Amino acid sequence: MTPSTRQTSYAFGPVPSRRLGRSLGVDLVPPKTCSFDCVYCQLGRTTDLTTERACRAPVDDVLADVARRLDAKPDYLTVSGSGEPTLHSEVGDVIRGLHELSDTPVAVLTNGSLFHLPEVRRALRGADRVIPSLDVPDEALFRAVNRPHPALTFDLLVEGLVRFREEYDGVLALEVLLLRGVTDDPETVARLAPLVERIAPDVVQLGTVIRPPAESDVRAVPVDVLHELAALLPGVVDVTLDVAPPPVDAPLAAAADDAVALVARRPCTVDDVAAGLGIHPGEALKLLRALSLERRVAMRREGERLYYVASRNDVTTGGVES
Repeated sequence: MTPSTRQTSYAFGPVPSRRLGRSLGVDLVPPKTCSFDCVYCQLGRTTDLTTERACRAPVDDVLADVARRLDAKPDYLTVSGSGEPTLHSEVGDVIRGLHELSDTPVAVLTNGSLFHLPEVRRALRGADRVIPSLDVPDEALFRAVNRPHPALTFDLLVEGLVRFREEYDGVLALEVLLLRGVTDDPETVARLAPLVERIAPDVVQLGTVIRPPAESDVRAVPVDVLHELAALLPGVVDVTLDVAPPPVDAPLAAAADDAVALVARRPCTVDDVAAGLGIHPGEALKLLRALSLERRVAMRREGERLYYVASRNDVTTGGVES
């Protein structure tokens, strides 16, 4: 599955999720097509920074691929993946089709950047749960952290979120991701509070970076600090780092030795491992994260690219470091 052929596969997983249980991912855009280029993104730098909506994957092909995976009985069908899903002009048709395929609830992970467009808000109304992002309280931090397409502004983002809440009857979970030394001071978080009140989500999911970010100087906020900052935000606030990462599902875990062998031969990116093992990049990322926690692989950054290599201990002894 090279970048030119990967789009024959649109469903991935199910993968374990803290928020959504066993989530079957539905990927609608090529990697990495997004309206943001967030410094913390686990998928690396955006290669196609755009606000242009287009039919980036045939709807019938997407639904057929999801149908083949429903025997796995996921807890959610999650429209997410390799970029911003609302850049797909027919995301509403996909959501309707997913409901016709299964009674499994549908979630959408989105940066919310296109919610100012009425057609995007209409398209997402059929989802059971929508999880947009609001990481910062002002334009300057918006440019520094989310690095949006030049056509987007912070005010446009907030107004879109407010309008969507007014029109949407499902569960709206607002994700706020804080960065150490950048957005984790109490004054900055307090300035988010009136924006959260205006948006009125059902829950705020407060977190920080937990996977290798796009930029090497991005740092995580300690969990105890997140709990202190949560008190500054209104409504129900869920600190999302309290639960240990769930184990990788057995079928994917079976590929662990192959993944280690692959990165032992040469350093690999997430996309390299996905192509080498014939799995979706989302699955490859989950697998490499688990192997990193087990210290079977290590991460190495070269310029703007993040590579995985086999740990020295795994290469020489075939085991896991103690």
